[in-house]
Amino acid sequence: MKCLGICVALSVIALSAAAILDFHPLSDERIAQINQKAKTWKAGKNFDIEDWAKVKRMVSGVLPDARLKNKLPVSAPHDVTEDVPDTFDAREQWPNCISVQTVWDQSDCGSCWAIAATAAMSDRICIQSNQTKQVFVSVEDLNTCCSDCGFGCDGGYPLEAWYYWQNTGIVTGGLYQGNQGCKDYTLAPCEHHVDYTTRPQCSALNYTTPACTKACSASGLNYEESLTFGQEPINLAEELQIQLEIIKSGPVETSFDVMDDFPTYKSGVYEATSSNYIGGHAVKIAGWGVENGSKYWLIANSWNTDWGLDGYVKFVRGIDHCGIESNVVAALPKV
Repeated sequence: MKCLGICVALSVIALSAAAILDFHPLSDERIAQINQKAKTWKAGKNFDIEDWAKVKRMVSGVLPDARLKNKLPVSAPHDVTEDVPDTFDAREQWPNCISVQTVWDQSDCGSCWAIAATAAMSDRICIQSNQTKQVFVSVEDLNTCCSDCGFGCDGGYPLEAWYYWQNTGIVTGGLYQGNQGCKDYTLAPCEHHVDYTTRPQCSALNYTTPACTKACSASGLNYEESLTFGQEPINLAEELQIQLEIIKSGPVETSFDVMDDFPTYKSGVYEATSSNYIGGHAVKIAGWGVENGSKYWLIANSWNTDWGLDGYVKFVRGIDHCGIESNVVAALPKV
């Protein structure tokens, strides 16, 4: 009888554990669990359960073998004895750079690898010109025309984007219908979240990668004359080196392993409560700070301004959480 009682008790425990595991990552029950476990951030309902396939596509813009493609040695170009402020925000440091202030919407497309790259490239052109040159480097051109970079809306390699900027060049172009250069983004913003707006639902779209065209969609502009170029890319993987690079040259691109609690982020300093990997995602690091004793990177996402903190996430800093610090790439523009 004693054995039977123990077996029954173990069965109840096993069933309870299974029930916990069976909660959908976007369900209210799972969000409640996350908030019980998370110490430094809050989760909330950003997506409907039926949007899960679209969410997984959104967080799979960095191909699984991207790290194998990263053949750059880690660089340490900065003197780490230099003073670094406790907080830094590129939006405040370079307020006249329009691109620095911009949050993107990748739409129903896994183009985060291209958006994070061209966003940082655009920022750096403005910063290197002392905030006088307002140029958007075209996501559309990079996402559709760089064959070595991967598969466009089905994911790519961040480092290859920077090599493409160096060797081939990327024309100008900004947001969807932004009239910001040669080739603007052709995929319309869509409603990723549950607080519905006038944007079309991402779940209703089935975008494929647009065709590459070596011509400007904007009248009066020449493709070859619209090309921008970068210098040799660098790979940074150490906290102080990344900070000094941002202070001196502007925001950088990075990528990280996404766990299934990340899409529910609302506020605070994110640190994964789950080990369930769902994809690789690229973002732009725009600064850093400390909140309630937790160090964080200030990161611009590409899911529009109604996700997270007006489109941003504070991501735990200094422990290479989910690879956030070991996958940083950047380059200076050729000006």
